[in-house]
Amino acid sequence: MKIVVLDGYALNPGDLSWKGIEEFGDITVYDRTKFETQEILSRIQNAEVVFTNKTPLSTEVLEQCEALKYIGVLATGYNVVDVDTAKKQGIIVANVPAYSTHAVAQFTMALLLEMCHQVGDHNQSVHEGHWAKSLDFSYWNSPLIELQGKTFGVIGFGRIGQAVAKLVQAFGLHILVYSRTRKPEIESETCEFVELNTLLECSDFISLHCPLFESTIGIINKSNISKMKTGVKIINTSRGGLIVETDLAEALNSGKVSAAAVDVVSEEPIKPNNPLLQAKNCIITPHIAWAPIEARARLMDITVKNLEAFFKGHPVNVVNS
Repeated sequence: MKIVVLDGYALNPGDLSWKGIEEFGDITVYDRTKFETQEILSRIQNAEVVFTNKTPLSTEVLEQCEALKYIGVLATGYNVVDVDTAKKQGIIVANVPAYSTHAVAQFTMALLLEMCHQVGDHNQSVHEGHWAKSLDFSYWNSPLIELQGKTFGVIGFGRIGQAVAKLVQAFGLHILVYSRTRKPEIESETCEFVELNTLLECSDFISLHCPLFESTIGIINKSNISKMKTGVKIINTSRGGLIVETDLAEALNSGKVSAAAVDVVSEEPIKPNNPLLQAKNCIITPHIAWAPIEARARLMDITVKNLEAFFKGHPVNVVNS
């Protein structure tokens, strides 16, 4: 059994093991693969099992991989695979859901608190000697914000959105939720489902946790930003394409949006001309919310279990059934 991992470095830069997958066949792990048809084909054309994280498997590629029976996506999102073609070819495609829920929710809190307190900036200021030279026992370089009593809007209410809401409620914030599916059992005095416009108009903070569908592409755009409170703060740990970045940059520079914190952008790695790089009060991290070792170990474990289930004839987490 020939098994190929096309881009294994993100999941396992050396602190995990591929041993679980090795038990099922002869495995070749590439750290990275260029997003070029010929290079991809040269590596997987005779493989029966292929794993990919972000390397695309297009119709052109899949139609030339006659031996391929199983594609394991080393992530939750599976838009890098042409799942319809895979289905026509009889190829099972499985993803790894829910492995990063707690990690991403925790990171969302880190971004929220950083926007409120600018811990990194104040730490740097102290190390640069500003406190030692201060005439006062205390100083701050930017306004500090207390969360109690403010309103936090959550767009998308899957596992991560719900986990974020639970954490946010502990800070005394009121939660507004916009989601395709309403969950009456979750509603309470501090958490209510509303229409999108209501969330935009009433939220002090807006956090994105929805998938990237046609209906959500660019959901943070000039028109929707105009409906928000002046001074709103925006967090995105979901997908970069949810934000029209030129519109957000303009809103940050004008002060309509007072701060933003994003772990994802429209093109990754980020391009030097991304407008958010030059925008005021914009925290950008390199897509790391998912990446604590505990979450990556969980991803690896589920990946192995998915493969085992496939070989036993009862595939799980199949996205193209």
